[in-house]
Amino acid sequence: MKIGEKIRAAREELGLSQDEISRMIPMNQSSYSKLERDLQEPSLDQLASICRILHLSADALLSLRDVPLSKRDTQLLSGLKKLISEYNDA
Repeated sequence: MKIGEKIRAAREELGLSQDEISRMIPMNQSSYSKLERDLQEPSLDQLASICRILHLSADALLSLRDVPLSKRDTQLLSGLKKLISEYNDA
């Protein structure tokens, strides 16, 4: 399952509209729609907000649990986890 499909499934499970999510991120609804259709990739800040709002872990969303990580990927994931943690603490 692609990232956009996972995001859409989680949003629908929570009963939220694209407009509601896009306002919480914040970003415009048109851009958010592109994320769900895998036409656009989220920024790190957007990804962190999406994970926080939809109660998703970044590694599950990005399917990182099943992929061997390179040193660079490990560093990126570590930075992403730190960013998400900072968002959760705010």
